[in-house]
Amino acid sequence: MTPERGQPQPRHVPVMLDEVMQALGPKSGAIYVDGTFGAGGYTRAILEAADCRVVALDRDPAAIAGGQGLAAKFVGRLTLVEGRFGVMSDHLASLGLGKVQGVVLDVGVSSMQLDEAERGFSFMREGPLDMRMSQAGQSAADVVNTYSPEMLAKVIFLFGEEPRSRAIAKAIVAQRIEAPLVTTIDLVKAVEKATGPQRAKDRTHPATRTFQALRIYVNAELEELVDALHEAEKILEVGGRLVVVSFHSLEDRIVKRFLAMRSGKTPEVSRHMPGTIAQAKPSFELLYKGHLDPSQREADGNPRARSAKLRAASRTAAAAWPDSRGDLGIPRIERSRHHA
Repeated sequence: MTPERGQPQPRHVPVMLDEVMQALGPKSGAIYVDGTFGAGGYTRAILEAADCRVVALDRDPAAIAGGQGLAAKFVGRLTLVEGRFGVMSDHLASLGLGKVQGVVLDVGVSSMQLDEAERGFSFMREGPLDMRMSQAGQSAADVVNTYSPEMLAKVIFLFGEEPRSRAIAKAIVAQRIEAPLVTTIDLVKAVEKATGPQRAKDRTHPATRTFQALRIYVNAELEELVDALHEAEKILEVGGRLVVVSFHSLEDRIVKRFLAMRSGKTPEVSRHMPGTIAQAKPSFELLYKGHLDPSQREADGNPRARSAKLRAASRTAAAAWPDSRGDLGIPRIERSRHHA
């Protein structure tokens, strides 16, 4: 439906909302965690579906500020928390809460972050080369202007799966010798010196993977996702649902491997604690064989949905497993500064 003249335009369309709601199955009296509040699409739908409570987390202060109107509408039922979903049990404890009936995660950068040029997430809009979700700490500009070419290439290859990572890193270093890379367009120009500009037959811009890599690295997104999966395992009560929507292969691979191990669907055992893991009972039961894709209608109408994959599982009565993050395939790079 098209908004009437004078009505605010929607800033974000939640991806696979119908499928997420079906998997989560909100119930009255229950407590749910939305670990990636963003513009509040999932949270709003959960609160409208049942007389329940939602604790919504986001490490982006702009997202929390933008959600105050929704919190006022659902006063007493929605609690907004600025913080990382990788420590969601700590946030719940601070509110006097323990077990919950559902956790939903929409992993990655939000549409509103991409739409705001001043955040520096998108190569489509000129803005400062930032990319920090929390708006604090090391920025993308810090990385491209101080890391050695070897470390830049490693970041771009491991987190962007970019086969031309060495050439791109070399081009970045050559450009920063002339002047620091300050804006998103500065980085695009450096990448294009190594790859050439986008051609008509190219489905994606040549800077796509480099921007993805820097964003994931700066925000430690994969480590945070692994932490969140372990946290969800701890806080979900028996029958509670974990629903995760991911958008690229690195994220989905982690979620898939975690749920496969926890549901007993894989013969893999921990390289770090083989005896303990081998004896553990399944802590999750998969809701679907494999994953769900968005409908063709949604993919046609919302470009962000095209690469989405939804995986979901229900918590069993088994104890939470020991930490097995070393077996989930997270690329390893030291996070100290790697000066050239």
